[in-house]
This record gives sequence, C-alpha cells and structure tokens, in this order.
Amino acid sequence: MIGHAQTGDGAFLTKDGRTEYSYAFDPRQKGFIAPNQALLEHAIAVNAPTGTTGYVTGLDPLAQTTGSSSGPGVLLETILGGLGALAVLVFVFASLLALIPLAIAVVAILTTFLVLLGVTYVADISFIVQFLVSLIGLGVAIDYSLLIVTRWREERGHGRSNHEAVLAAMDTAGRAVVFSGLTVAIGLLALVVIPVPFLRSIGFGGMLIPLVSVAVAMTLLPAILASIGPRVDWPRIRKESRASPFWTRWGRLIVRRRVVAAVSAAVILVGLAIPYVSLQIGQASSNSLATTGPAVDGLHALDAAGVPRGALTPMIVLTMSGGQTAVVQRLRGVGALFDVTATTDPADARNGTTLLLAVPQQETSNADTIDVVRQVRAALSGTPPALGVSGVGPLQLDYQAGVYGNLPYVILVIVVVTFLLLARAFRSLLLPLKAVLLNLLSLAATFGGLVLFWQWGHGSSQVFGIAPTGSITFWLPVMIFAFLFGLSMDYEVFILSRIREEYDHAGNTDAAVITGLGRTGRLVTSAALILFLAFISLASGPQTDIKVFATGLGFGILLDATVVRMLLVPALVSMFGRWNWYMPRALARVLRVPASQSGA
Repeated sequence: MIGHAQTGDGAFLTKDGRTEYSYAFDPRQKGFIAPNQALLEHAIAVNAPTGTTGYVTGLDPLAQTTGSSSGPGVLLETILGGLGALAVLVFVFASLLALIPLAIAVVAILTTFLVLLGVTYVADISFIVQFLVSLIGLGVAIDYSLLIVTRWREERGHGRSNHEAVLAAMDTAGRAVVFSGLTVAIGLLALVVIPVPFLRSIGFGGMLIPLVSVAVAMTLLPAILASIGPRVDWPRIRKESRASPFWTRWGRLIVRRRVVAAVSAAVILVGLAIPYVSLQIGQASSNSLATTGPAVDGLHALDAAGVPRGALTPMIVLTMSGGQTAVVQRLRGVGALFDVTATTDPADARNGTTLLLAVPQQETSNADTIDVVRQVRAALSGTPPALGVSGVGPLQLDYQAGVYGNLPYVILVIVVVTFLLLARAFRSLLLPLKAVLLNLLSLAATFGGLVLFWQWGHGSSQVFGIAPTGSITFWLPVMIFAFLFGLSMDYEVFILSRIREEYDHAGNTDAAVITGLGRTGRLVTSAALILFLAFISLASGPQTDIKVFATGLGFGILLDATVVRMLLVPALVSMFGRWNWYMPRALARVLRVPASQSGA
C-alpha cells in the first residue's frame, strides 16, 4: 500500500479533509480480475469506520463493464457459439449432416487444448488463448468441415459412389482447406516474431487453432464420411446436384454489372477506411471501462473530491535508496504532473532500491496525454539515482516502440509468404496479388470501423452501453491484424479455388465466376456467419478490450465475406479476364507449377 500513512504526503488527502485515497499494487495478473480485488473490497467493508464509505477503483476494477466480477466463462461462450453454428448448419444441410462439422469442431478444440497443455510445461501461455481456442477454433473447424462436406455431397449428387465422392472432395475442397489453414497460420506469425512475450504466447497458441483444425478435417472427417456419411445425410431436403439458383443469378448480375459492382464495393471500403487515419493507439479511457458498480462510484467520489484522473495511471519510478530527494526535485519540475511522492514504508525498499510515485494530471490513455511520460523520462535523464520508470503510460510507449516500429517489416514478410503460397494454390500471378491487396484494404476498412464504433463511440453506447474509448488499446491492432489477415483469406481461397477449377474445366472466365459463386456463395456466407456468431459469443466477455477485439474480428469477417468476396472479388476477376490466369515461366519454375501465358 502507498498512501498518506506510508508517505505523509498531503496529496493523498483532499482539501476538505473528507476523502483519502491510497494505492494497492497487485502481483502479476493472470486473469480478467486483479487477484486481490475481492479481498480489498471485503477488508474495506469490514474495517471502514462507521459513517464512512470505501471503494476499490482503478483501471482493473473499471474494466468490468457491468460491475460484475466475471464474464460468462469459456464453456458457456462456446456453447452459445455452438448453438448458433448448429442453427446455420441445419439451414445449410437440412439433414443430420449438420452434426458432423460440429463434432469435428469439438474434437479439434479438445485436441488443441491437449497440445496447449503440453506447451504450458515449457512456456507461459496467456489466459486469453483459452477463449481464442474455444471460439475461433469452433468457427475455423466448422468452416473447414463445411467446405469438405458440401463438396462431398455435391459429388454424390453427380452420381459418384461414396468412396469416389470422398476422394474427389478431399482432392478439391481438401486442398483448399490446407492452403486456407496455412494462410491463417502465416498471418499469426505477426504475433510470434514480435518481442512481446504476452503476444508471442497468443501467436503460438493461435497458430495451433488452424493447424489442428486442418489435421482433424483431413483425417477424421473423411473417415466419418466414408463410413457413416450416407446414413446421416437424412432427410435429404436440400440437394447439391445443382448450384444455388440465388447465387448463380447473383454471379450473372456481377458479371453483367462488373464495373458498377467493383466501384460500389471500392467506395464502401475506402469510405470505411478513411477514419483509420485517425486511429489512436493507447489505452481505453476510464469513462469507457464501466458505467455502473462500486468501482464507478469510487471514481465519481475521486472526481468530486478534486483528484485528477491521472491518479488512475501513476508512474512508478525505481530509485536508489538515499537518492529519492534528488529524483523528487527533478520530477516536480514537470508541469504535467499532479504529485510526486516517496514512500517511507520499509516494504517498498529492497536490495538498495525504493519506489517513487509520479501522478500525472491526466490519465495516460492516448497520444494526446502520453507526452507526460516522455517529459518524465527526459527529466530523469542523467539523474543517477533514477533506475527506471514503469506504469501504464511507459508500458504503452515501450510497446509501441518494440512492436509498431518493426511491424511494417513483419507485415511485408507475411504478405510475401502469403503471396507465394496463394500463387502456387491458384497458379496465377494476378489472383494472389489482388487477394493480398484487397485483404489489406479490408483490414484498413475494419480498423476504420473500430474507430467509428469504439474510439468515436458511434455505436458502442447504443450496443454495449459503453462510452467512446478515445483510443484503441495498444495491443489490440496487431492482434486483430494477425487473426483477421488469415481468417478473411479463407474465403478468398474457397471462392478462387473453385473459380480456378471451373476455368480449368471450361476455359471461360465469366462462366467460371458464375459457377464458382453459385457453388460457394451459400457456403462462404454461412461460414462467415458461423464465425461471426462465435465472435459475438466472445464479445460477451467482461472486459472492454475483449469486446473491442471480438467486434473487430466479427465486423472484419462480415465485411470481407460480403463486400469483398461476394462483390469486389468476382467483379475484378470478370474484369481482368484471361489476365487472371497468367503465370510467368520464371515464377512457375520456382513454385513448381505449370506456366501459363493466357494473359499475354
């Protein structure tokens, strides 16, 4: 504890002498809730003098947006997502086949958890990974199963035997699933290579999701289809012998109005991407972390007592024992600080060092308020007793320097590797280039949507009852990029793989677009809806940051599966005609695929 009793500093007392605040520092947090929060609340309730009211407030308590101590939990969120997925699968298959992708997802999730259990013996894994494995794993595994089962059903509708249908489905849809899983894993390299243990552990855990899902879909699923597949395909209300009439008509419309479709989609994406330039990377403001509850009441009490919001984000200065006075004098020259205090508690002096607190006037939540950290560091530069500065604000600056300074190079590597992988999958130079560029545009539009919805509050208040965050928490953008880059590329692979297959069969680009959309339109829409429902379940978590992450992924998936994959991609493929299939001999030789001069 650091307060008036430990420091004798009158800044911990209000001018009227009726309010006092102190700092309680927790050990390392491993979950949504600070470990001692409930103990502090109980101690205050039991020991507060008669007629006084005590509160526990701060960024961690305020992060509970409803004032509750926990969210619905991993199991309940997964069940909710699974029920939504089952409803979509029943609509898609209209038979007991709907249960097979769900069963594959259960096996994939449990297998991933078993692998993670082994990893925890050699490395630390963030608690967030359990939510990602359950909910993203649910959507990804179902998506992969959905693609294979739909193709198996189509092949049987064309008169193939069950054995032949399984082989054909694995040769076509199975190949697309492998490439899709690899693109998701490649996107997560952005988390693995950056020098932040927290995000690196999420990256390793996240990479297991698509890899295990692909392994289960490529082994267990064909075995199920080959053995009991025909028996569970009952009642066969929906037939797969013909392409979807609706999506076939949609494909014809896109081909006929391809310029209008491409321009309309581009306007939507660019319009959404414009707010992206205003993205503030920082910390969600205290106003957006909670609306009700004891923590909010405590914050309002501090406001009423005249304590600045900067008290929520103090900077902790580690100094050499005996040198506190010099450090305090230097820091009191920083005008943006509300108070600088040294503790006299022996518990805060260890190994020849002691702690100081530098409290800013404003909470260090974004680029507009973080400059006080730079001022403190500059003031302490060349002051030998000062050993370092920590806290929410310094952490943000160090994180941004360590992650976002190198992120462009990481993205470049991911883009190049993804391009080469897709060039081999599509046997084309233009299609993978277009896929990567559209994915980046879609990501920019997604971040623009986050700025509108969360940072500026055009929707967060109405949907979640949360005030504008003012910024996006510094670790979220790189996480959203890593997951969304690969997940949204899934649908590109699903659609273009089928269009490529139809072009190889008929040799006509427009006809391939129409048939490809007719065969994959319902599939991609349903798959995106399943993943979206999983993210909606994740958004029921207790923290604002989790809600931002989940809504960012959900919005990005829907935007990509509708505006990009169902409108812009087929329109551009139709516009480029034979150039889609051009593969220069030099690149073809490197990728070990046949060359094609179709665009020449």
